Amino acid sequence: MKQEVDPKTTARAQAFELWMKSPMPMVTLTKTMDIRHLTRLSKKTGLKLNMLMCFCIGKAASQMEQFFLLPQNGGLFRYDSLAINVIVPNKKGGINSCDIHYVSDIHKFNDDYLKLTKQVSESCESFFREEDMVIGTSTLVQTEIDSIINQYTELFVNPMVMWGRYRKKLLKDVLPISFQYHHTQMDGTHGATFLAKLQTEIANLSL
Repeated sequence: MKQEVDPKTTARAQAFELWMKSPMPMVTLTKTMDIRHLTRLSKKTGLKLNMLMCFCIGKAASQMEQFFLLPQNGGLFRYDSLAINVIVPNKKGGINSCDIHYVSDIHKFNDDYLKLTKQVSESCESFFREEDMVIGTSTLVQTEIDSIINQYTELFVNPMVMWGRYRKKLLKDVLPISFQYHHTQMDGTHGATFLAKLQTEIANLSL
């Protein structure tokens, strides 16, 4: 559910005053993650690595109240659920967006991921969940990427997690992650905390 709230009644009141009218309110943090646990799980189980990453993103974000508040159209809105957006190649050679509702059951999340991304790919029509606070993702696995700075547009101010192809090391599989968010939604400490939680979830994911 989505509900507009008075910013003055939230912990983001000062940030709302400071950053809502800023022409460039987006912040990008980058961190190199060790994802060997996920790459091994993917190879062992056949589960898609991208799905595992999306699930860990949702699990880490669900632990932080900042992810349930989002500035939109000059106001501040509170959500009670999250979704992860993925970019899906479609059968016509283009791309579409697909929002997958986050649930704590990874098997249910995987079923929804497979069903919805297939639906979007075949229909060439995007699937959106307006009732969820959506975390965007973008994967550019055609090459290794050190950092991604996304464009800022008033059409999409949601948090965004981006990455390229992971790199195999002797004892690690490393993946630089770029995390972009609106400064009204969270501060640098919150962004850094999210990245730390994401690494923890990646390292400890169990099926």
